[in-house]
Order: sequence, then structure tokens, then C-alpha cells
Amino acid sequence: MPRHRREEYRLRPIREEDLETVLRWRNSDRIRSPMYTDHIISQEEHRTWFRNLQGDERSACLVFECRGRPAGIVSFSRIDRKNGRGDWGFYLGEEDLPKGTGSVLGVLGLEYAFDMLNLRKLCGEAFSFNEASIGFFRRLGFSEEGRFARHALKNGKFEDVVSFALFREDWRRERERLERLAFPEG
Repeated sequence: MPRHRREEYRLRPIREEDLETVLRWRNSDRIRSPMYTDHIISQEEHRTWFRNLQGDERSACLVFECRGRPAGIVSFSRIDRKNGRGDWGFYLGEEDLPKGTGSVLGVLGLEYAFDMLNLRKLCGEAFSFNEASIGFFRRLGFSEEGRFARHALKNGKFEDVVSFALFREDWRRERERLERLAFPEG
């Protein structure tokens, strides 16, 4: 596995100049096929989403940069400050990234959720057929909280959705292990 140095990666708020790249990622078959919103997103719909994101205290969308270039997205939604809870989603938009870059995205996203947003509980979901996302949640220390049977229509069939959660205390306990996974020495 290649060596990842923390200073080569960062999360930053999405900017207007990112919109074309993010729309290209979102409309790629690879990204949209496991998403709830899986239709081709128009330029107008995308710009409306971005405008609505501005000033929305219950959401945050961050661009994940790998060695100075945009490489993916980490987003937070339904942020509930009173209960210290929020949902997250993520993807690597670029395909030509060093092996292990997803782990870096995950660790930086979790740091943001628990250290910057000060969440107590972070939730996420994956279609039951999305083995890569399910494995990713588990590698990051998330626990399965439930399964929503025949929950969402995909390709003419209602599919199950698996619900995951990670609590701040579990993140603190697992943080060192996950940082070693993302940023292995030597």
C-alpha cells in the first residue's frame, strides 16, 4: 500500500468552481448507481442544490482533495445539534487515486463529524447490494443498526437498505487504529 502523508489530503467546503467537476462525478454510472438519487442530474438541478446548501446549518458538503486536486465528496445532512446526530455520505469521484485513499477520506470525514461538527452519533446507509460501502462502514468501526426491507426503488425493484451508526466514544477508541490504516508508516 502506498504511503499517505496527512498533509497531502484535506477537506474543504465546496465552492462554485467545483460544481462542474462534482456534477461529472455525480452523473457517472459508478457514483449514481448506488445512490438514492440515481437519475442524471441537470445543470439547473445541480445549481439549485448548491444554492440551497448555502446557509443551511443542517448540511455541509466538503470536497476531499488528494495531493492538491479534488478527488471526492464528504457530505453531512440532517445535522441535529440538539441531539448531536447527523447523517453522512461520501464517494471518491476520481478513479486514478492511490490505493487506500478511501481510508484517508473516511478518517478525515470522521474527524470532521466528531471534532468540527461535535456530533455524538454519525449515521449512514447503504443499499444491501452495495458490498463495497457496507465493508467501508465496517472497516471504519460503524455498527449495523438495522435493515429497511424493500425500502427504495432501484432499477424497477424495491431494495433493502442497511443502516449504520458510529458513536463519538467508539470513534475515540478506534481513532488510532483508523489513522494507522489511513496513514501507514513507511
